[in-house]
Amino acid sequence: MSDKFIHAVPNFSEGKREEVIEAVVDQLRDVEGVKLVGYFPDADFNRTVIELIGRPEPLKKALLDMTAKSIELIDMEEQSGDHPRIGAQDTIPIFPLKDITTEECREIAEEIGQAVYDQCEVPVYFSGENARTPEREKLSFIRKGQYEGLKEVAHTPERAPDIGPGALHPSAGAVIVSAGERPLVAYNVILGTDDLEIAKSIAKIVRGPSGGFTTVRAVGLKFSERNQVAVSMNMFDYDLTPLYRTFELIKNEAARYGVSVVASELVGVVPQEALVNSLEKYLQLEDFDRSQILENNLIGL
Repeated sequence: MSDKFIHAVPNFSEGKREEVIEAVVDQLRDVEGVKLVGYFPDADFNRTVIELIGRPEPLKKALLDMTAKSIELIDMEEQSGDHPRIGAQDTIPIFPLKDITTEECREIAEEIGQAVYDQCEVPVYFSGENARTPEREKLSFIRKGQYEGLKEVAHTPERAPDIGPGALHPSAGAVIVSAGERPLVAYNVILGTDDLEIAKSIAKIVRGPSGGFTTVRAVGLKFSERNQVAVSMNMFDYDLTPLYRTFELIKNEAARYGVSVVASELVGVVPQEALVNSLEKYLQLEDFDRSQILENNLIGL
């Protein structure tokens, strides 16, 4: 049996209806060769993030079964939430985890995208390593206007799907499929205020396109259940931009408004290296070696 393993982080556009969330996630449970690491619904985002690892072939089938169920149960004409999205099964990103290359993942992502269209008749956009143009490497370009805006321009050459006709599926929208070298880290910093404009202002300072960190995308969001707001970030390179650096910037900017940071949270799993990186830099550890982490010495026993 292949010892190659892929990490997948699919996102679907439902975070409120428990019966729908469980039905979609059920497609990934008890699949030989696939491990469901966890799933993380968010009612405000109206979105669920799933973390999976698996061998290539069973993982591909599981992702297709999940996609079919999302398309069956989620109607984008009725869906709304705080997170940008263009489809019921909004994204299927995959990353090399063990004994597999980024190029192999790129080829597998191509196979997944074609199978999504062939089996579900939902158009597909390719992003990341699979992007057909430099602009499409970024999700923000593909998602510009979100589902409602994209369906009005999907017939144009600049915005048309990579697989399928120049139109979105009438209820399921489209799916974004991609391969990448490493998974992004989804990280939220929660502020002690309900003023959304403060969070949006700070997010603008943090994100790359408006002059912040080039490896970070950030938005200000309201957490209705907490009556607080957050700066919600996708961090694409935790080596170039450690988590603590964004945390410190947000804390300093919030202080200008007389607002404190009350908490931060990780959405989904995170590579150990992303945490060790912040620990090493924040504590100014000298000559730190990964073998000093006790559990790392279990590897290879």
